[in-house]
Amino acid sequence: MANKNDGASPGDESVVDLNKPTQLADESALDAFVSDANVALIEFYTEGCGICRSMEPVLGNLARELDVAVGLVNPRDDPPLVERFDVRSVPLFVLFVDGEIVARRADGFVGGDELGTWVNEHAG
Repeated sequence: MANKNDGASPGDESVVDLNKPTQLADESALDAFVSDANVALIEFYTEGCGICRSMEPVLGNLARELDVAVGLVNPRDDPPLVERFDVRSVPLFVLFVDGEIVARRADGFVGGDELGTWVNEHAG
């Protein structure tokens, strides 16, 4: 599960950093992020969500361990995302493989092992 831009130069800002979650500002940033990665896990969160905050270190570890691009997006900053991804609760995790949604879950806090297993099951 590698980044599609493995051969890009270090200064290329379109390169997905697989070592940590990437903050995504809006729908276009999310679309670009997903298209740049073979496998991308997106967490939809809101400010003030304690469970969402507690997922950040889990997601960082997952990004490093599984070589998966992890993005964070606040749908309140871009309301069309709420409708497009049917965000009803946060955190919502949406898994993309080759730009297509393959799985989603909104189960509150999910431990690293469980989330890693879920990603591996759906990412093939």
